[in-house]
Amino acid sequence: MSLHELFALEELESGTARKVELEGHQISLVRIDDDVYAIGDICSHEDVSLSEGYVDTEDCLLECWRHGAMFDLKTGEPETLPAVRPVPTYDVSVVDGMIQILIAEGSEPPGAGRGSTWVRGDE
Repeated sequence: MSLHELFALEELESGTARKVELEGHQISLVRIDDDVYAIGDICSHEDVSLSEGYVDTEDCLLECWRHGAMFDLKTGEPETLPAVRPVPTYDVSVVDGMIQILIAEGSEPPGAGRGSTWVRGDE
């Protein structure tokens, strides 16, 4: 497992998403109030960046801007069509005001979000 310290929590505004790439993984970091979530950035329906979509702070979802699929930020599961496959989740924490993300050893980066096996973060 490799731990990556990214940037200060205050640099990510609540209700927004930011794309980062770590070890070949494209990840969308999403902040809602003082909570930070990390899910795969590539929509499982079509090869587009989820971090460009709408953050639903009420229901803890991230919407794909292209076709409107909504993904649960805690589980990566699609909540609406047209997506039917989940995106990966990653362990993320805030330590001393800095966002940190853990990439599991042996986890494979996505193949355009399709047909990959994922290691999921535990809650």
